[in-house]
Amino acid sequence: MNKPNLNTPTKVKDYLVTGEMFELIYDSKREMLITSPKPASENLSKYYESEEYISHTDSKKGIVSYLYQTVKKRALQKKVALINSLNNGAGTLLDIGAGTGDFLKQAKDSNWKVSGVEPNEGAKKLAQEKGINLQESINDLNGKTFDVITMWHVLEHVPNLEETISTIEKLLKPEGTLIIAVPNYKSFDANHYKEHWAAYDVPRHLWHFSQASMQKIFSKNLQLLKTKPMIFDSFYVSLLSEKNKTGKQNLIKAFFVGLQSNLSAWKTKEYSSLIYCFKKAK
Repeated sequence: MNKPNLNTPTKVKDYLVTGEMFELIYDSKREMLITSPKPASENLSKYYESEEYISHTDSKKGIVSYLYQTVKKRALQKKVALINSLNNGAGTLLDIGAGTGDFLKQAKDSNWKVSGVEPNEGAKKLAQEKGINLQESINDLNGKTFDVITMWHVLEHVPNLEETISTIEKLLKPEGTLIIAVPNYKSFDANHYKEHWAAYDVPRHLWHFSQASMQKIFSKNLQLLKTKPMIFDSFYVSLLSEKNKTGKQNLIKAFFVGLQSNLSAWKTKEYSSLIYCFKKAK
């Protein structure tokens, strides 16, 4: 296995919790990167034990958290608008990696019949306070199937990629919609920050996808309808990357790198993060 290009680092640090070093191994068949070594399943939870892991909290403390939570409100509206645009009326929706339940609450308020999966106990408790009850695992769904399944920055976290993909395809109804958002390691900001790029986020991110890999990892039963950019991600990831690189939150520098990334992607289509919309065959 060879590196995909000279800008892709081979070793990346866990900046959030442990400071441990991990390797990025290139899978040439699927055109993706794999975090190595992969922590044992029983040890994975310790890498999420940080107050700075924002998706498991509703905190607005600090500039990064405040920006994240502020932008999230608008993003939730756009996510629900997306699923509405791809479906004829509200139906059944499963969100895998539901975090604190905000997306499901927004969808529920738009008449979707919602279900969710979230292993983190703290996040599940916050979701429950919003009237959203979440399951521990996709294996707890008791044979249900869904019109729409969403994974917002979650696929990169799952320990068993092939098994998870197989289960998702079974959970999705014929002609159902699968929406997955993941970081793009071929983006401008990834190449700019290299080993400091915050979206590598090892070892919480076990898999690192390209646009090519996202079309290779699913079966032929799923057709890619379209991809959509997540414009804000380049700014947010650049802000975190600046802290990884310099130890400081350089808002101005991060803004210009994020802007340059989006301008570059306007031509290359290699945005910092992308949403992939799939349709299952009849």
